[in-house]
Amino acid sequence: MSRTGVEPKPRWETVPREVRREVEARLGAPVRRGNRVWGGYGPSPTYRLRLADGRGVFLKAVAPASNDFMRAAYAREERVYRELSVLIADWAPAFLGSFASGSWNVMLLEDLGPKSAPPWTPGLVRRVAHALGDFHRATRGATFPDWLPPPERHLLTEARLWEWTRQAADLQALANLAGDRSDEALRWLESARPVLQQASRSLGEVVGESVLLHRDVRSDNLRWVAGKLRLLDWPHVGVGPAESDVVEFAQSVTVEGGPEPETVLGWYAERAPVRPAVLDGVVASVAGFFAEAAWRPEIPGLPRLRPFQQRQLQVTLAWASRRLGLPRPDWLEGMDADLGRPCQNLLSDGSPVRIGT
Repeated sequence: MSRTGVEPKPRWETVPREVRREVEARLGAPVRRGNRVWGGYGPSPTYRLRLADGRGVFLKAVAPASNDFMRAAYAREERVYRELSVLIADWAPAFLGSFASGSWNVMLLEDLGPKSAPPWTPGLVRRVAHALGDFHRATRGATFPDWLPPPERHLLTEARLWEWTRQAADLQALANLAGDRSDEALRWLESARPVLQQASRSLGEVVGESVLLHRDVRSDNLRWVAGKLRLLDWPHVGVGPAESDVVEFAQSVTVEGGPEPETVLGWYAERAPVRPAVLDGVVASVAGFFAEAAWRPEIPGLPRLRPFQQRQLQVTLAWASRRLGLPRPDWLEGMDADLGRPCQNLLSDGSPVRIGT
């Protein structure tokens, strides 16, 4: 682990000389300073470069230490920048090119500066929520390439996200997160599970017009620059109901100390329609995702992922209970007291792996 307590990343000076030379050749100027970018939940090499001519460039890469997940995500994102430029140009940093050098693959992007949030002020949340609605409206009815995951692929997966609870031991492991209130948690989960399962399953029947989905809208992956929303980190892009994006965004704002998800959703709805039945299914499935992940052991190299997922479980499961008329899950208060505080440890504008790893 790095001295900052987050994922290890090599210093710019330790990047192979041939890679650094190729970066300078591609950008047409020497690199005067390369600062590691901390944040996200993966150890991908990411840097903010300051060139001799004053320009700033963001570099993200995969290197010999990168795992297969990171390499696949890099390849998908590079394809998005190259082949979906017409759809994302107004919402993404400028793509400045990419190259391979030995065991390194490097992507060069416009540097949009440090994170815009947290803190999440009501004004900033509303502006971003409005802009996210505009993004979805802009791609509604568009023609999408065949290689993008179709709605039915991820909707059917999400529809099954509470099925893992059929194993009593797994459900008990989730309940154990509540500490001294684990018995209360287990009773609540056993009672609420059929309702949560049914709501999630409804996503398998979703029909209607689809939009381009970013599928990882959160503070690490967005910037508010000159009155405009720009989205970063595009490897998970897909096609489907806009509610999927806005639910992920709304819960992440609450986790980071911003307004409640219903408030965020209301601001989004001022710009784009929200279908209540679809929303119920998405909220239930997202809660199921974090319920399945939050209790599992830490993943090597990702020391902050599980605590963050536990915060997300607290927010999404409480939200799902409100939407579905379930009893209030008071047992969530029995989870580690530190998890009750807003998550303020996302350090900078990284190139994170998807939080659902």
